[in-house]
Amino acid sequence: MDQNGGSTSTSPYNNEHAQNNVTAPSPYAQPSSTFEALSPSPAIPSNTDYAGPHTFDVSFQQSSTAKSATWTYSTELKKLYCQIAKTCPIQIKVLTNPPQGAVLRAMPVYKKAEHVTEVVKRCPNHELSREFNDGQIAPPSHLIRVEGNSHAQYVEDSITGRQSVLVPYEPPQVGTEFTTILYNFMCNSSCVGGMNRRPILIIVTLETRDGQVLGRRCFEARICACPGRDRKADEDSIRKQHVGDGTKSSEGMKRPFRQASHLSQLNSIKKRRSTDEEVFCLPIKGREIYEILVKIKESLELMQFLPQQTIESYRQQQQNLLQKQSSLPPQPAFGSSSPTLCKNKLPSVSQLINPQQRNTLTPSSMAGGLTDMTPPMMGGPIPMNTDMSALSPTNPLQSQLQMVPSHCTPPPPYPMDNSISSSKQIF
Repeated sequence: MDQNGGSTSTSPYNNEHAQNNVTAPSPYAQPSSTFEALSPSPAIPSNTDYAGPHTFDVSFQQSSTAKSATWTYSTELKKLYCQIAKTCPIQIKVLTNPPQGAVLRAMPVYKKAEHVTEVVKRCPNHELSREFNDGQIAPPSHLIRVEGNSHAQYVEDSITGRQSVLVPYEPPQVGTEFTTILYNFMCNSSCVGGMNRRPILIIVTLETRDGQVLGRRCFEARICACPGRDRKADEDSIRKQHVGDGTKSSEGMKRPFRQASHLSQLNSIKKRRSTDEEVFCLPIKGREIYEILVKIKESLELMQFLPQQTIESYRQQQQNLLQKQSSLPPQPAFGSSSPTLCKNKLPSVSQLINPQQRNTLTPSSMAGGLTDMTPPMMGGPIPMNTDMSALSPTNPLQSQLQMVPSHCTPPPPYPMDNSISSSKQIF
């Protein structure tokens, strides 16, 4: 016999017995559990809805929003509100039957990203309390329990520590299309040391025996003392938020070119946003004042649709125009004794032509305008060195005065008499 190869048995049952020890269970052993072959869950479970090949779906019965309701579901928020340790029926539906041995898993996870890695458990107060724990097969730390199903199994992953409850899938009974599972939630969302007001999600999955996900549905859950009241408050809050978002978007379209220099104006607009939509009636006495205010109102409303760049360009043009006007020399007033040309002292052409301004041309004003021109004629003899061409009929000033349609006409030009000039030379 070869010592290196070891001893060999000549019994014809040895090989068969060795194979049976590996593959065949003992006839006296208990049957293996349905959930022993399940693979551990991922570190961060997915919360994306997935109908899968069997069109897996989760729904709730018609619920009441009364304050006395023990649970209620908001389809608008996709959120379940329920009281602690109260029965909450959840309906499971598939269009085609899953494979034999399929299971339904319910697992709680935190909703926000900063909390999603933490395991959702009951608070120490409820976990250590005898209330709701005596006589229960569920571990005291599990948040979700199944009511009325003796096949439920509570699992805690050895790697991630996440807790979930599993029940075998059962097809709907005759005459129904849903499979109903009764769940209990054993801790309030506001409990300190537990959820501590952090929102949670309930992930319900349809899985095979080896852990393959066939379908997934997710909804938010809030365990509170008054589900109907909290649901109504959350729905009202989300509606107001949608209205506020719509107002912000419309204001953003009207004013797309807001500059950083107008932050103070934006803050004041935000403070008065609740009253900006109100309509006010202002009684006005007088048509003229009313039309002026209407133009101001229309200008302010149209200004909201103009880009900020256009408004700034307009303001810059106005500033440049004011600077140009301030740099020009001042114009002499009518009737002043400045050494400028005599035509600047007379009324303007628009005053002479416009009928509405004729009343302003009185004889005294006309005479005053002409006094500065004719001091030699009215006050004494004309010097010999006087420029008589200014008094000639060809002077444009005289043609302007002849156009005045008034009963007060200027005196005729002083006649040119050579004899007077010669007599003055003799004296």
